[in-house]
Amino acid sequence: MRTFIGSAALALAMLGSTALSAMAQETIKIGYVDPLSGGGASIGQIGLNQLNFIADEVNARGGINGKQVQIVGYDNQTNPQISLVQVQKAIDEGIQVIVQGNGSSVAVAVSDFITKYNERNPGENIVHLNYAAIDPVLTNEKCSYWHFTWDASADIKMEALTNFMKDKEDIKKVYLISQDYSFGHAVAGAAKRMLNEKRPDIEIVGDEYHPLVRITDFAPYVAKIRASGADTVITGNWGQDLALLIKAAGETGLDVDWYTFYAGGAGAPTAIKQANLENKVFQINEGINNLGYGPAEERAGAYMERFSSAPVYFPRVFNMMDMVFKAMEEAGSEDPGDFIPKLVEMKHDSFAKGEEGFMRADDHQFFQPLYIAALGELGEGEKFDEEHTGWGWKLAATVPTEDTLLPTTCEMERP
Repeated sequence: MRTFIGSAALALAMLGSTALSAMAQETIKIGYVDPLSGGGASIGQIGLNQLNFIADEVNARGGINGKQVQIVGYDNQTNPQISLVQVQKAIDEGIQVIVQGNGSSVAVAVSDFITKYNERNPGENIVHLNYAAIDPVLTNEKCSYWHFTWDASADIKMEALTNFMKDKEDIKKVYLISQDYSFGHAVAGAAKRMLNEKRPDIEIVGDEYHPLVRITDFAPYVAKIRASGADTVITGNWGQDLALLIKAAGETGLDVDWYTFYAGGAGAPTAIKQANLENKVFQINEGINNLGYGPAEERAGAYMERFSSAPVYFPRVFNMMDMVFKAMEEAGSEDPGDFIPKLVEMKHDSFAKGEEGFMRADDHQFFQPLYIAALGELGEGEKFDEEHTGWGWKLAATVPTEDTLLPTTCEMERP
């Protein structure tokens, strides 16, 4: 009897295991490793919201290759060491696609980890999809076959931004302030180098760095900007570090123009409106609302309706996932070893306006049109505001794809 019961239990266990395995095979799991707590949580949650929205869109259409898509969130607290623990946890749970973006120091650590993992575990391929970390090292000396990025690098963005700024004769004194890690230093370095080349008459009156997502009162930093006599600030800040910096500027009445990469992120548009900095805060990115492109307006509207309390989204995440899912379908597989060749050199109509971009094979950098915009009151026909402020992004300049093509020093090792 004991033998029979034991055999029956074993059979049931094996049946259960087989059933779980079958269920797993019917699901494409994507691991999202970004901050879901701490100072970067507001930005990290946006990425998770958007990935869930996209997964639901895909699943409603029958999934990818007949399989449903599931997004699994892993909180990395914007910490490289914690990130590697979370990536390994995702791998242990059978996940082969890792999405990460916030924090270039995190991205470098994750990319290195995944590259070495794939070298040590042939056939167990993992890919790193990067939607926000833009330290140029990621597509130059630290490039990897297993890493792809959809946000323009700091050098690409600064090249476009300084081309826009060089014709503004009222810019005389520039203050640089950024977070004290690899990306912040890359932004400041590029700004100094490019402004010196294009407008050597501009004086850099400040070069400031502060701890990443740890400052709660930026008033002392704003006081330094005021004392410098700057008429313009360039910052690579994102998340709460930008929102709180703008908030402090508004509270002290600092009257300067701001040139940013991430003023469209969570909390920043609200801070800009409250500071009454209309048409004084510029950002450069891969898309804004109110460009009049119907497909983007329809999809963005559906997203904002679902996440009405936090309606911010990243156009590049739509580009990224649309391309990755297309690559999976063309390969007939969700294994990165199978679909990466389809992703390399893929052309894709950008989310924001339907203009063509492409993935460069040399360094796995996605190139696309970029847009420079300032936040201000909505005009006639402009229906999208930001964070329910009544203000929206207003186009100041379009940078065509061909004008973003900076060279790379990447010497990629391919399997």
